[in-house]
Amino acid sequence: MKESVGNPLHLTSLNHISLVCRSVEKSIDFYQNVLGFVPVRRPGSFNFDGAWLFSYGIGIHLLQSEDPENMAKKSEIDPKDNHISFQCESMTAVERKLKEMEIVYLRQRVEEGGIYVDQLFFHDPDGFMVEVCNCENLPVVPLAGEMAPSCSQVKMQMLQQHQQQMRVVLP
Repeated sequence: MKESVGNPLHLTSLNHISLVCRSVEKSIDFYQNVLGFVPVRRPGSFNFDGAWLFSYGIGIHLLQSEDPENMAKKSEIDPKDNHISFQCESMTAVERKLKEMEIVYLRQRVEEGGIYVDQLFFHDPDGFMVEVCNCENLPVVPLAGEMAPSCSQVKMQMLQQHQQQMRVVLP
């Protein structure tokens, strides 16, 4: 494979993920009440049912399936399956809340050089997997080339950029 260096497409951030749903309403409820996303305005020119939600700097676009009865349903939680992952402040609080909400989950712990990362995996109403972790514990170490920033450094850079943008907007 040809070596890719830098940012050939000049990407700036993850904008959104799109998920096809059996029921947009059930998915809105899950992403809003379990993960804390907020419904936002969606262009009215779309000729299909769906919803947009936003939080944590990313959007989730829910698309109503044209054939919800024939959508495959995943029941087994497999950490190696496609998923979206969120960092959290307290794994204990997340696990307690998942138990309260009676959401089935799988707990896993990864160790690398004495550093531990805890992970909780669970499904949305359509079987798309969600991970909540304390992945910030694990440093981001590139295999070669320039040093990649850690998650906390990225967070600080984003905060600084936001503050600079606010100074431009505010008088």
